[in-house]
Amino acid sequence: MLKRDPVFWWATGIFILALASFAITQNQFWLALGIGSYLLRPTLASLGVGRKHVDERQMSIHYRSGNIAFAVTITTCVILAVMLGARGDHAFEYFAMTIIIGLATKALFNVILVKDPRRAATKILVSAGLFIALFPAMDSFLSGSILAIFMNMIPGLAIAGVGLLSMRYPRPAGVIVLAAAAALLWVILGKGINWAQLGAAAIVGVPLITAGLCLFARDRKHEGAEGMPAT
Repeated sequence: MLKRDPVFWWATGIFILALASFAITQNQFWLALGIGSYLLRPTLASLGVGRKHVDERQMSIHYRSGNIAFAVTITTCVILAVMLGARGDHAFEYFAMTIIIGLATKALFNVILVKDPRRAATKILVSAGLFIALFPAMDSFLSGSILAIFMNMIPGLAIAGVGLLSMRYPRPAGVIVLAAAAALLWVILGKGINWAQLGAAAIVGVPLITAGLCLFARDRKHEGAEGMPAT
């Protein structure tokens, strides 16, 4: 039975707006609004907003169905990417980008929702650094040059190294990470703005910027220790 609470009415309003948008413009953007109305409640609950409108049983159902839906969506994207690639249609790159962004988003929020910003930043930086190092290394592997492979891996390994140091020196590491994110975004977008470049910028920039901001967040554990009265 549907709950007639504020989340329900917001979702209903967004769905009506989606139908009106399609009727007026015939633009496929209405799908985004329609999906947003359907996923509004579980998304807000997952982010810790409006939890009072969702009981534990609903949360368990949303969690299980969401994981199944995510797995089916990624599998479908893989199948379509393989089919298009076999035909020589470069549109498969859009599905590949969707897969990478989806997996990166899931991994990112798995870390962020733990609510330990400094530890989250370390995990994000090490993972993102290894990810950034991996793909240039794979591209250089075909050339057979060990030096080229190593040189292309240096930026990613450097980011992973900063991640390892970030627990001890969080704010200096945060400054370095935000500067590195700005430099990488400048290099990526400097090659031209298209869907591939925007996808690469999102995959690289969002985790680094998130990690950099997390390193400036106050550590609740240290605050609690400092605020305890002396015995």
